[in-house]
Amino acid sequence: MAELTITEVSNKYHIKPDTLRYYERIGLIPKVPRRPNGNRYYNDGLQGWLEMIICLRHSGVSIETLVDYAHLLEQGDATLDAREELLKEQLELLEEKRANLDRSIKRLQHKISLYETGEIK
Repeated sequence: MAELTITEVSNKYHIKPDTLRYYERIGLIPKVPRRPNGNRYYNDGLQGWLEMIICLRHSGVSIETLVDYAHLLEQGDATLDAREELLKEQLELLEEKRANLDRSIKRLQHKISLYETGEIK
């Protein structure tokens, strides 16, 4: 990876520049370094952090939970257990959502098949 501007990061991750600024403002991502002209630039570390945040957001993890995780991360190794527990809780919630989605998908597939076979007219 290379150092990218806010516009480049926005395009790469399909996220609005305002969202990136918001994430920085609320402490979800570390303070973004700036060039002498004031423009933000995102190094490899920040891009990796953003990839994780975006992945977790897409899976439904709340901003509040991610901010909690970011604050724990800033505190270093003393919070390893707490961070692991937080991620395990999120994984459990996602697995529950997946099970609910799988049930809904099967139900819809069955209903559609009834229409396709003519059992429902």
